[in-house]
Amino acid sequence: MAIDLELPGWLSRIGVFDLETTGVDVTADRIVTAHVGVLDAKGREIAARSWLADPGIPIPEGAAAVHGISTEQARRDGRVAREVVTEVTESLRALFAQGVPVVAYNASYDFSLLTHECLRHGVRPLESPGPIIDPHVIDKAVDRYRKGKRTLEVVAEHYAVRLDGAHEAAADAIAAGRVAQAIARNFPLAASAQELHTQQIGWARTQAESLTEYFIRIGRLDAEDVLDGTWPVRTAESASD
Repeated sequence: MAIDLELPGWLSRIGVFDLETTGVDVTADRIVTAHVGVLDAKGREIAARSWLADPGIPIPEGAAAVHGISTEQARRDGRVAREVVTEVTESLRALFAQGVPVVAYNASYDFSLLTHECLRHGVRPLESPGPIIDPHVIDKAVDRYRKGKRTLEVVAEHYAVRLDGAHEAAADAIAAGRVAQAIARNFPLAASAQELHTQQIGWARTQAESLTEYFIRIGRLDAEDVLDGTWPVRTAESASD
């Protein structure tokens, strides 16, 4: 892409966050691996922590095929789920307390599932977490008519961001942060991370409404069904694109 805008100052130090889990239901599925890190203005990771949890339930074969962690491995090498949930939540809380925006690709999935894990294990959830930067939502807003899928792998390739080991929490988190920075170099964004956070609430709702209409039109949803566009924390799982 030819445009090369100056990176906004609030994107020069960002948190990155990703979860790999037992499935896609934010209310019922569990954390298997997690990564929280910090990137500098050049996309280099300058701080990082990763976790492997024993989720306390079997990991379905389909999920294990995606992230590579089997039930046996998680039980053998993983830490107690409550400890992992606590430490991930506190790591994110510390970044937000410092005013560091946190990037998460399809953030409403990761932050919603983390919230339900907190409630499940008696851990204090994040209160109105933010500012959050979601390249999935932003990319669809700033480049609305681009054809093709918007998975992290596809979007990373579009912005010439290297992604080694897709569906590995650290790799996905770092790539998402670099994609956010790449978007900002190609499209003018808000003057602050908090302003962008607020914009994404509306964008996510509008995108869910549009996707609902499309899914109804092609018969993937019934006419009375509605996708949940609540962002960044929703309470129920909805279909995903």
